[in-house]
Order: sequence, then C-alpha cells, then structure tokens
Amino acid sequence: MVTIGIIREEKIPKDVRVALTPEQCVLVEQKFGVKIVVETSPDRCYADALYEQAGLEIVQDLSQCDIIIGIKEVPIDKLIEGKTYLFFSHTKKKQPYNQKLMQALIKKNIRMIDYEALTHADGQRILGFGFYAGVVGAHNGLLTYGKKYDAYDLKAAHECHDLEAVTELYQHIDIPPIKIVVTGSGKVASGIVDMMDRADIEYVEPEDFLTQQFNYPVYTHLKGSTLYKRKDDGSYQRDDFHKNPKDYACVFQPYLPVANILMNGIYWDKEIERLFEKEDIQKSSFRMNVIADITCDVDGSVPINMGASSIAIPVYGIDKHTLNKTQPYQNTDEVVDVMAVDNLPNELPRDASFHFGQHLKKFVLPALLAGEENDIVNRATICKDGKLTPPFEYLSDYAYPISRD
Repeated sequence: MVTIGIIREEKIPKDVRVALTPEQCVLVEQKFGVKIVVETSPDRCYADALYEQAGLEIVQDLSQCDIIIGIKEVPIDKLIEGKTYLFFSHTKKKQPYNQKLMQALIKKNIRMIDYEALTHADGQRILGFGFYAGVVGAHNGLLTYGKKYDAYDLKAAHECHDLEAVTELYQHIDIPPIKIVVTGSGKVASGIVDMMDRADIEYVEPEDFLTQQFNYPVYTHLKGSTLYKRKDDGSYQRDDFHKNPKDYACVFQPYLPVANILMNGIYWDKEIERLFEKEDIQKSSFRMNVIADITCDVDGSVPINMGASSIAIPVYGIDKHTLNKTQPYQNTDEVVDVMAVDNLPNELPRDASFHFGQHLKKFVLPALLAGEENDIVNRATICKDGKLTPPFEYLSDYAYPISRD
C-alpha cells in the first residue's frame, strides 16, 4: 500500500496552509486505497486533533512514506533521500536563493514534482493560490482605504475564521462612493472581482468609470485591450502581446486622476510597460492614494513597490514629494499607501487549503497514483533518479554543482 505523508511546514516565516484537509485525506484514502499519515505540527490551520478525529495517524517523521506532500520549500536537512515530493520548489526559474535546494534534490535522488509546473494539456495551471491572493489583497485594499481616511473599520482577514466571516464584515459598514480600478486577467484578478461582489461594489464599463460620477462605490476591470495597445496601430492581440511586449504601450494613465484605489493583479516582466512611473505620483492630479499591489513585483508594474510587507504590518506609505517610505494611514493625499504582502493566501488558510486540496484530489493524485507514466506528472517532474528530466535540462548549470559529461 502506498503511504502519503502530509509534511509539517518549516520554512520561515511559518506557513499554516496544508495541501489536504482532514476530510480530503479521508476521501483520498477511500478512493485510491492509500494510507495518509500527518506529521505533527503546532501551527497548521487544521490542528493535529482534527486529523486524529478523522481517523488519521499523527507521526513524528515521514520516513515510512512513499510520497510526501507540502506547500512551501522543504529545508534541505529535512529532505528524505529517495522519496517523491510535491511542493512549490521555486527553482524552475533558477531562483538563486534555492539553488542549494535544487542541488540537494539531485544529490538525494528525490523525485521532485513541482506544483507550479502541473498543467493541463492546454497549458493551464492546475494548482495555485492566486484566487485567494486576489480575495485577501482586495480586502486589504479596502481595509487600508477605510483606515487611511477614517471612513469605516474592517478586521484583517487573518483575524477572521474564514472567507464567509470576512464577507459578513461588509454587512456592517458603508463604503463611500469611491472608484476602484482592477487590473489583470488571471486567478488573482478573479479573486479581486469576487471580493468586489462580496463587498457590494458595482462594476462599470471603463469609459463610464473615466467620464461619470457615481453616488455609490464602483470598480472597473482592465485587461488585454483595455490596458495595452500596440504602439504602431493601437490594436491588441493576446499572443502577439506575450511574444512582443515591447511593441505595446500601457494605456493606464487616464485612470491616475480618477481612481481612488488600484487593485493590481497583472502578470508583469521587465519588458512590459509599467502602469505608471514614480514621477507620476508627484503630480497634483494623481488621485490613486491606496494601492493594493497583489502580484507584488518590487519596482515592477507598480514602481513605488519598495519591497514586500508582512501580514502583521501589511501597509507602508510613500511620500509623494520625496518618494521615500513613511508611515501609512495618514489622513492626507500627500502619501500613497501601498499594500504589498507577498503571502496573502496565508491570511485565509482554511479556505485556500480546501480549494487547493480539491484540485490536488481531482486532477493530480489520480495521475500520480495511476501506476503508469502520465503526462501531467511528467510535465511537472523536475528531477528523479539523481538527474534532471528532459523538460528541465535547461537547469543544468543551476542544478549540478560541478560540470557533468
């Protein structure tokens, strides 16, 4: 019988999410005829007692397991030789801070299946926490506006039991007639839009957002052709944009003097034009004084992102005149408050874990436990048997500590 272990998260700062909830573990055992054990943890959002109540064994180590499942990177000294691991390794882009981890995975003959590389045949990612990053980031943006202008009071998401408890907060406040601009087209943006609906903030078309005033809070959603246009003819074509981003101009400027809050959920790299430049915030017309930079690229699409903030201290201010960090929540338009938390789903760990586990149970575990070669698993297997797999051989100079013949 295959034994699967749920790992205790040990990366600092602590992550309280889990890949499978207690109920999901039971369903996996019943469906696939496997045994699941749970490494004891004092921090997990689902306590050891809840797994025990579901009939699962709590263990001190996972050496008995064939497959070990976590969320964040496993510390090198905790890796068990010869096992199959699933977690976010953050190595496929040659991240320097995880090079030693990549080399250890090779040295320890570990079969590394990376969540980030798990995709359907059409390239769509199977697993991720982007939706809940969007939900929590949007809530944090609304919370920040209320606190900055003393307009209303909201609890932080991590102070609530779950998303339904967060939603309930909005039944007890009145959001003034502010304008919110949402950017992006992926899971993060879908989470932002979901939060807009939960907060009873009405959608309006971009043209109306720019030209009309409203006596209730509104948002508009910019993506694709409403955010980028070719520099030569003003057109937009998605595949061309991703292939030739330098040929496209960002058309966000008209929103700077109109929007009160930016909820940023776009994918960005250095070849894509920013939403605005630092000097733009020094203009008297700049009105967007709360920014939730949910995708959190330092000095990226939001150039006044000066580094990730934390769940405990989620917001910092940027002085419009000096462009330096300052205290947030000042009731003044001379400071832009920036929310730049980079582990937002950890604020709603129960909801995020359940959503993640559902996809893991439905799409990934059937492929992994089929007992035969599977494209979903193969596409995501970075290394096994002490070497990189063919799709990831581009990591050779990163993965091997010495040159290999």
